[in-house]
Amino acid sequence: MRKPHALAVTAALACTCMLLPAAAASAAAPSATTAPGATVPDQDPFYAAPADIASYAAGAVVDSRPVPDVNLFGISVPVNAWQISYRTNDSHGRPELAVTTLVVPKAAWTGSGKRPVVSLQTPEDSVGTSCAPSYQIATGKDVQDAALGAQLLAANWAVAVPDFEGPASVFLAGPQAGHAVLDGIRAVKAFGAAGVGPSNPWALDGYSGGAEATGWAAQLQPSYAPDVRLAGAAIGGLPSDPAAVGRYIDGTAFAGFEFAAAYGIATEFPEAGIDGLLNAKGQKDFASIKGTCETNILPAYAFRKLNEDTSVADPFSVPSVAAVLRANTLGAVAPSTPVYDYHADTDEIVPVGQDDTTVDGWCAAGGTVQKVRDLLGEHVEEVVARAVSVQVFLADRFAGKPAGDNC
Repeated sequence: MRKPHALAVTAALACTCMLLPAAAASAAAPSATTAPGATVPDQDPFYAAPADIASYAAGAVVDSRPVPDVNLFGISVPVNAWQISYRTNDSHGRPELAVTTLVVPKAAWTGSGKRPVVSLQTPEDSVGTSCAPSYQIATGKDVQDAALGAQLLAANWAVAVPDFEGPASVFLAGPQAGHAVLDGIRAVKAFGAAGVGPSNPWALDGYSGGAEATGWAAQLQPSYAPDVRLAGAAIGGLPSDPAAVGRYIDGTAFAGFEFAAAYGIATEFPEAGIDGLLNAKGQKDFASIKGTCETNILPAYAFRKLNEDTSVADPFSVPSVAAVLRANTLGAVAPSTPVYDYHADTDEIVPVGQDDTTVDGWCAAGGTVQKVRDLLGEHVEEVVARAVSVQVFLADRFAGKPAGDNC
């Protein structure tokens, strides 16, 4: 969740090319078919799951293609990049295809051990495949992902950016996102390009909507992907409880996030019965929101209340809806990897209280959490204010230093 075209993000972007290390010879890339970004994912065969997708193991590579010239509005970035498609599972364990973008600096790794890799979950916060990070990166117009990845690439780390909302673009579907992140790591490890193979150290990083995916990946890793070893997870502005976040922004300038989440949850969890609660206005709104990106959703649904679209006064209290939202709330199981959880107390989009509840749950379950709260700051300002702290946390985890813990 973010404010579109935020000055803070744009300022961070301006440093992207300057911060990257000097280029060295590029690694060999796998063969390609359709050029990345040439057409939207819905019309690109690369994104289509093969008929036998169920025969692939979770995280197995299905296809790959190089992204030949990573650029931002025509400015070339000195990296090698690939799109990698792989099998993952939706929230119900059903097989599906996902895509991650692996970005590796052209400069040789000169640090100790293998080059670290960060799975960066960016806040897509949308319900259309054209909003997916892989497509946005390939088209060279992705200001947000470039800005968020700049400091990681500046450290000469590799970065993997998964399309964690999956082929149906299901915003805030927790297990789906966690599976896609963890299976994306498995796929990159198996792909083995540019010095990134089975033995590289990995960490997670995500803010806002990307923090939700990061939190689910960290929480599910011990049970879903024990083979995926993580050095740590940086999680900021975490929307861990979709019901609490929805009530907080209902009727505000940021209500579009609530409507996008309602559509995503309804798509991934038909058992919630959300479609059956829609009135005529709601049916029209759901038809129009399908396939749209955050930048269009926010102005269209600003200051709207969700119950304007439903036949009930409080859709959050409907038992079937409440049950699904509880199942998509973090905190029941502690991550086994150290967590750096940061949040602004005055966050106007994602309430800090529900994040505190999640941290309390993780701590009670034996987790290691460094909880950081800033007294002042907007949602977007917080990611900029804590950028250096996140970098230090990740670097310390890769260096094997003891993690902070104030549970």
